[in-house]
Amino acid sequence: MTDVRKRRPDTTNDSDKARETESDQGIVVLESTHKKEDFDSEDDKSPEEKYVEEMSKIIPQGTDKTPEVLDSALQGLSARWRNWVIRGIFTWLMIGLFCLLISVGPLALMVTTLVVQVKCFEEIINIGYAVYRIHGLPWFRSLSWYFLITSNYFFYGESLVDYFGVVINRTDYLRVLITYHRFISFCLYIVGFMWFVLSLVKKYYMKQFSLFAWTHVALLIVVTQSYLIIQNIFEGLIWFIVPVSMIVCNDVMAYVFGFFFGRTPLIQLSPKKTWEGFIGGGVATVIFGLVMSYIMCQYRYFVCPIEYSETLGRMTMECEPSPLFRPQEYTLPESLSGVLQLLGLKNTLKLYPFLLHSLSMSVFSSVIGPFGGFFASGFKRAFKIKDFGDVIPGHGGIMDRFDCQYLMATFVNVYISSFIHTASPQKLLQQVYNLKPEQQLQLFYTLKETLENRGILNLQ
Repeated sequence: MTDVRKRRPDTTNDSDKARETESDQGIVVLESTHKKEDFDSEDDKSPEEKYVEEMSKIIPQGTDKTPEVLDSALQGLSARWRNWVIRGIFTWLMIGLFCLLISVGPLALMVTTLVVQVKCFEEIINIGYAVYRIHGLPWFRSLSWYFLITSNYFFYGESLVDYFGVVINRTDYLRVLITYHRFISFCLYIVGFMWFVLSLVKKYYMKQFSLFAWTHVALLIVVTQSYLIIQNIFEGLIWFIVPVSMIVCNDVMAYVFGFFFGRTPLIQLSPKKTWEGFIGGGVATVIFGLVMSYIMCQYRYFVCPIEYSETLGRMTMECEPSPLFRPQEYTLPESLSGVLQLLGLKNTLKLYPFLLHSLSMSVFSSVIGPFGGFFASGFKRAFKIKDFGDVIPGHGGIMDRFDCQYLMATFVNVYISSFIHTASPQKLLQQVYNLKPEQQLQLFYTLKETLENRGILNLQ
């Protein structure tokens, strides 16, 4: 078989030439050797890429946004040190605000969690809303906020049932909301689902279903995690403050170590992250977590679970600390006994058991926690934006600061339920009070008989 070749005149320069290669069938394949930059021109960009760039111009960016007073005061500094100072100032302001909220009490922390949740959801949805404004899709923003309200009604309603069921059941019109809480939540979701279906436009089916999924992923990331944070607070402030502080410490120290010593890139998604920062931040977090846990274990305000007192008519944090927060004596391994004897030390160690759990949390916050930030970095890169918003100068949006916190909240909640949690008498009583009178009597007689048979209860 004769080879058929069509050759073009050599009228182009070397950088634009096509290279010919012969396939097994004798057909010449033209392989372009154009420079990569030639295909990145504006004319060659797809419509998808163009509207992504347009979105990046709509979404506010806050890393470089600073108050005019600070801007003029720091004019003499280089961009690198200017960013360092601004980030430092607003980091300490946020830490101060966090300490103030802790002093006010658990209710302030819960309200703040709700506010942060709403703001994070808004920042995520704003990216989708940028698509909405470009394509004119109907009802996207209204539907997103409706689903947020519905989700919060379900999750926070569950918390009210668990912790305040007795009080709510005493009020007639609220008893209906408790009894049929999940059915009402389901009905509210169905209304939103039907609303979405009725809003579909033939031209934009794919885009609308994508944004519907977008909203639900945002709800999963933000609302579910904030609900878990509230659950952690009820277990005791220490289960909220220590993990949150660990993430803050890891974030700050990783930035400090990376700023001064960073040389080796860590991950492609976030080019500014370095191995030096990752390792330095991790070691600092473990030390910080142990010290902070040791201090907090000594105060009932931090270790007692939050429960509703019928006598006082309010939430209380008064209890006898559990063994987890009382010093225990541990025997060290026999392999260390020889070394300890040489040093004149005992082979026993007295410490709070919570410190061992704190160690687990600090390792997670140092090794796994940053992946929440990497995930957020990848998300922002997909849409060619630098920040989720411009609320915090030097930092960006609220979501930019809380991307790792949500991952940590889930871990702590799972950790408590797996390794710590025991059945709470308070919660069991709430469930008993929700039973019908005849069911409560049946439970009473069954429990009485069981206690008598075990010799715990003697009524003779």
